[in-house]
Amino acid sequence: MINPSYTNVNNHFKLNGFHLTKDDLCRVAYSFIKEGEDFEKPVGDFLLDWFDGKSYIEMQTSGSTGTPKKIKVDKQAMVNSALATGDFFDLRPGNKALQCLPVKYVAGKMMLIRAIVLGLELDYVAPTAQPMKDLDDMQYDFIAMVPLQAQNSLEELKNVKKLIVGGAKINKILEKKLMKLPTEVYETYGMTETITHIAAKRVGANAFTVLPHVTISYDERQCLVIHAPHIIAEETIVTNDLVELINENQFRFLGRIDNIINSGGVKIMPEQVEQKLDGLLERRFYIASKEDKELGEKVVLLIEGDAFEVNPSIFEGLDKYERPKEILFVPKFKETENGKIIRKTSLK
Repeated sequence: MINPSYTNVNNHFKLNGFHLTKDDLCRVAYSFIKEGEDFEKPVGDFLLDWFDGKSYIEMQTSGSTGTPKKIKVDKQAMVNSALATGDFFDLRPGNKALQCLPVKYVAGKMMLIRAIVLGLELDYVAPTAQPMKDLDDMQYDFIAMVPLQAQNSLEELKNVKKLIVGGAKINKILEKKLMKLPTEVYETYGMTETITHIAAKRVGANAFTVLPHVTISYDERQCLVIHAPHIIAEETIVTNDLVELINENQFRFLGRIDNIINSGGVKIMPEQVEQKLDGLLERRFYIASKEDKELGEKVVLLIEGDAFEVNPSIFEGLDKYERPKEILFVPKFKETENGKIIRKTSLK
């Protein structure tokens, strides 16, 4: 194995069954850009950017918690992230992987880089909601998906050894289905700034465990602070994610500090209310707030789709101040391309 560097391609690497060198990949990239399908053109663009001699890549953040923005990401840091994922999930040269995420975003880019760096045999397909539909019992060692893709691939996932699911939270209904599979399924935690995931947990587990060479702490707000000098240029990222720290390698995600609702002086964390309601509503939903003359803010429940009569018994497990004072129906939630709900836009 050549020293892992963004200038090298692992000699075990295959793309759709073909051994490809750096020069081969550049030729494939030009072909994708010139005559490829719509989903192949971003792959071509990214491969040319990867081998262009610069030490960084420009990426766009998802915009789920703020305005989407472009950031510069160090290529060697992406290699280091791929190596950490390989260590954490015990990926070996020659393992078979599937690329089914859009390469426009970091998760899709990193599946390509993991394959190139770790020497995986990568098949790629269009990033659709049913990516395994036409794969005819193909066996895979490693796949990354968003929850919607996992939901639509339950039958085929029995042929997958390890699946990581990210981009949006796995709801309880899907989690129970995934736990019945012979597949090792992990929910991931991360963001564009951390070059995709920096932690993962097996479905059904309570706590996330960080990847190798990552340590964590929290600030005075009890928000997660990530220390990962080999993948983060600033070495430390201070998040707005409220956590319960178990040790320097494990944490429980509680919710986002900027989502907290102050209703009559009582602080309510929407994510914890959502967890109590998880599995009781068949549609997508989330908890938000609206201005209220008496309470300052009142709790509201947003449900996706047409209006229907909600059985009040589903709120019996909620505390007095957690119970929604209003139910709103939104025809279609605004979301990022990986399926994460953009809360404030959907509420508007």
